[in-house]
Amino acid sequence: MMKLVRSAFTDIGDGIRMRRVWMALAQEDIGDQHRRTALGPAWLLINYLAFAGTFIVIFGQTAQSPDYPAYVAIGLFVFFYMIEVINLSVSLFTREESFIKGTTLPLTVYIMRMTAQSAIRACYAFAGCIALLLLSGTPVTSFWLFSAVGLLLILLATPAAITVFATLGAFFPDMNFVVQNITRLAIFLTPVFWVHQNEGGIRGIFYYWNPLTYFLEIVRVPVVAGEVPLRSFALCVGMTAVLWGLAIFCLGRFRKQIVFVL
Repeated sequence: MMKLVRSAFTDIGDGIRMRRVWMALAQEDIGDQHRRTALGPAWLLINYLAFAGTFIVIFGQTAQSPDYPAYVAIGLFVFFYMIEVINLSVSLFTREESFIKGTTLPLTVYIMRMTAQSAIRACYAFAGCIALLLLSGTPVTSFWLFSAVGLLLILLATPAAITVFATLGAFFPDMNFVVQNITRLAIFLTPVFWVHQNEGGIRGIFYYWNPLTYFLEIVRVPVVAGEVPLRSFALCVGMTAVLWGLAIFCLGRFRKQIVFVL
């Protein structure tokens, strides 16, 4: 076991020392994705505002929450980030197959490249989220700092989640289709645009047993409700620790085998 841990930390350490490489690659990826468009990466902001505006207009009239615009704005921002990370992670090593087979770069370089890329893309949606919060009259309070802590926790969990899903995708190609189908349903099974009113039944099950719920709450509750969701923070810290434990195991156990299964 200690050998696996040392192997994993060797890969992580080598990858972190090459931060200039994966940061440059991430920035290049963003530019390449929008190179021939008139608005460039601004489309990321437009897409977010279009979705958020649609949900607010259609469901806002019947929502039982006076802070519904803020509720949706933050919920969509966090949800879209997590779902994008999960979807892209499953096929990460497959997309990077030529580099993995042709170079000796540590796997952490590819993991951190995607982490940086996802964070950069999220910055555009974040600007739209802040704009919607201010336009809806959401008061700026000291509780926003706890929301920022929640965002940092999600960012900390990102490389671990990428490692786990990318490893699963490399060994089980069908995971790509499984994850895509699940994430399509996730927006309806997660309290992104619907408000939980302490109901039981099916909706209560989707609320309490959905791990995404708690990552939404650590960012949304401090801003919308002006309180700190300690239980959600504790659960998210625990889930992040589990993810990192699995990620270290995956790197230590399978990093030398990835090249042979691609």
